[in-house]
Amino acid sequence: MEHASEFEIFLVGLPGLEAALADEARSAGFSAVKQVPGGVSMRGDWPEIWRANLTLRGATRVLVRLGSFRAMHLAQLDKRARKFPWQETLSPEVPLRVEVTCRKSRIYHAGAAKQRIETALRESLGVEIAPDAPLQIKARIEDDLCTFSLDTSGESLHRRGHKEFVGKAPLRETMAALLLRQCDFDGTEPVLDPMCGSGTFVLEAAEIAAGLLPGRSRSFAFEQLASFDRTKWEAIRNSVPTAHTDLKFYGSDRDAGAIRGCEGNASRAGVSGLVEFRQAAFSDLERPEGPPGLVIVNPPYGARIGNKKLLYGLYGSLGKVLMDRFSGWRVGIVTSESGLAKATGLPFLETGPPVAHGGLKVRLFRTAPLPG
Repeated sequence: MEHASEFEIFLVGLPGLEAALADEARSAGFSAVKQVPGGVSMRGDWPEIWRANLTLRGATRVLVRLGSFRAMHLAQLDKRARKFPWQETLSPEVPLRVEVTCRKSRIYHAGAAKQRIETALRESLGVEIAPDAPLQIKARIEDDLCTFSLDTSGESLHRRGHKEFVGKAPLRETMAALLLRQCDFDGTEPVLDPMCGSGTFVLEAAEIAAGLLPGRSRSFAFEQLASFDRTKWEAIRNSVPTAHTDLKFYGSDRDAGAIRGCEGNASRAGVSGLVEFRQAAFSDLERPEGPPGLVIVNPPYGARIGNKKLLYGLYGSLGKVLMDRFSGWRVGIVTSESGLAKATGLPFLETGPPVAHGGLKVRLFRTAPLPG
């Protein structure tokens, strides 16, 4: 049975954006970072697990692998689950829930395996098992190897704790952060979103430029573990300096309600001084004063909002406005239809893999700096 002070950590990511997440984890100085389907694996101790939750903008949740053992049948699973060193990580006072998946194993009934593991936890640790518990143990039985992982995040990490207003087809903060990274945004240039909805791209960009950590306003499941050390945690939280930026980040939208909502979101995130939201149609778009930067937009795709025929005209006009007024700026457009992207007439670079978003597959279409 393996268990150690250094763990295998799995960052759950958005399928299609694993490479961007691996890039973020490497840039943040995490060790042994490897891109795998559905996320990123890396290694680290508890403080590194806490730091991943606090600082990584693109991870959906942070799982830690507690250990594994072989189990050929339920009686063996029961016996070994009782002997597992749960008390090193878990506190008997904090209720748990258990999720089990079985693949290519002699133990094939996930429901029966779940019952055995729950009973073992209840009887060996004295912990309460509850369906709405704040902590979740994930057991994966594959090729007769049972591996226990713990979800250290709790609520999904895209919930930063600032965005109360959400528009019609909202983009998750984690996805916005990784798409900004794919556009080579690093916080040193302005960003403009001409159809900003609830302002996700603009707010993420402003936070990155200001050095504000994504997890600064929320709590995490790991704070309820036996392995948690509040003094060390506070030291990690306080050790990351914020940055000063003179840049501005711009959002506009035709909908006055969206603009009010964005301003509220910005104020809760503490970036009101860095952002400018205005009610405007994209045809009234003006190039901001100062250095060129990135225009990034998630326009309607027609699958949920708007009619496809009208959308070709909309994308065509958007492309023309950008070509005419934004020379030197780069553009990123997120859409499910390559035909719509082509209708902009913009000189796109090669596209990356499709990304699942709201039941659709979308892609990021991006350009180099537009010609003058």
